[in-house]
Amino acid sequence: MNRQGGGQRLRSARPTTIHDCAHSGDLISLQRLLKDNPSLLNERNPVMYHTPLHVSAGNGNVDIVKYLLDWAGSEKVELEAMNTYGETPLHMAAKNGCNEAAKLLLDRGAFIEAKASNGMTPLHLAVWYSITSKDISTVKTLLDNNADCSAKDNEGMTPLDHLPQGQGSEKLRELLRWFLQEQRKKSALEQCGKTKAKMDLLEDELSNIVGLSELKTQLRKWAKGMLLDERRRALGLNIGTRRPPHMAFLGNPGTGKTMVARVLGKLLHTVGILPTDKVTEVQRTDLVGEFVGHTGPKTRRKIQEAEGGILFVDEAYRLIPMQKADDKDYGLEALEEIMSVMDTGKIVVIFAGYSEPMKRVIASNEGFCRRVTKFFNFSDFSAKELAQILHIKMNSQSEDTLFYGFRLHESCTLEEIASVIERETTDKKRKEMNGGLVDTLLVNARENLDLRLSFECVDTEEICTISLEDLEAGLRVFSQ
Repeated sequence: MNRQGGGQRLRSARPTTIHDCAHSGDLISLQRLLKDNPSLLNERNPVMYHTPLHVSAGNGNVDIVKYLLDWAGSEKVELEAMNTYGETPLHMAAKNGCNEAAKLLLDRGAFIEAKASNGMTPLHLAVWYSITSKDISTVKTLLDNNADCSAKDNEGMTPLDHLPQGQGSEKLRELLRWFLQEQRKKSALEQCGKTKAKMDLLEDELSNIVGLSELKTQLRKWAKGMLLDERRRALGLNIGTRRPPHMAFLGNPGTGKTMVARVLGKLLHTVGILPTDKVTEVQRTDLVGEFVGHTGPKTRRKIQEAEGGILFVDEAYRLIPMQKADDKDYGLEALEEIMSVMDTGKIVVIFAGYSEPMKRVIASNEGFCRRVTKFFNFSDFSAKELAQILHIKMNSQSEDTLFYGFRLHESCTLEEIASVIERETTDKKRKEMNGGLVDTLLVNARENLDLRLSFECVDTEEICTISLEDLEAGLRVFSQ
């Protein structure tokens, strides 16, 4: 009897820990312990690695939860502390149906989408508790605070997926489904604003492309389709993924093929078709080796470099020998390497070149037309279109360009510039140079501006203004 009594005295003499107080709801003892040793605020217990906030929240001891959250010492309570299973105090309140504790934690900014080691959010755990207890109050609190009904755990299951089939969970199922639909509608509405911004960006970029109405229409189709797919997914619909489109750009040099490819990379990335906006520009020399066994690895390196973006193969017809009997040419090997990755969805390929020679590329591989489904013809620019290009260049200069800080005189209207170009250049010269004519013209015009200005000129507008006279002089250089 004496030994038994001694054992009872030993047990009662065991020091009360801060976790014991948090568990039992003994606020006074907890306050005394913290006053004597403030470092106990976030003390971890053995095995479960719980803090006092974990324990008090999981046992619904609201007074202690509030006291810990209000602690005014130099050390602050860890609101997102994780236990052995990666659970936060909010997880603990949710899994035990401690609704008032959950409200307090949420009011103080607890992260409602925190994931435990198994991927479960507080809403997952609250649903589990509600299944057995029939008490859905904590679920409602989390949903009222916009807990994500679509969140998936490590097994790919949402809170709704954890509900058992059959009777007994109808009320909870109805509640989760209603909130899920409301969240999807809200997400779709938010997507509307983003969609408009993306379409505005698309139109801004397209406004810098002269001509090519067919290509612009196709870009709008792709963009609108991808953005509508975002809306469909935001509404919870499962839809197929679009395949990246492979293309051929056919036309003479200077018709804007490379520039359009760069714009295209940016746009396809913006609307979600490509994960990056990079455009890797290659020609035959970047792909074809000099000896047997060199071409494959060389081409694969460029393909890997372009992955996630656009591989732009300029003068693609140079990959195909002029004569079929040329067995020493490795261009076909490079083309076959490119063709082999075009079905993976990891890259968009654009083949570019003169219209007539590109027929050799199309005929060289029976799978070409199956993989390359869009062909765009880049026509030679008219004098009016060249005038438009000149205006666009002068109105969108960046600091690293030759014409940054310069402007056109007000007399340099589109009509006047087009008239000067038509008068001072031949049709043959315009077709040979296309957009390249504009760059050379502006260089010549700036040189003429420098030539006609006096060193005494201090007029800040005159000294940086290119006149119609300068443009005319710049064009006359072509006819000399």
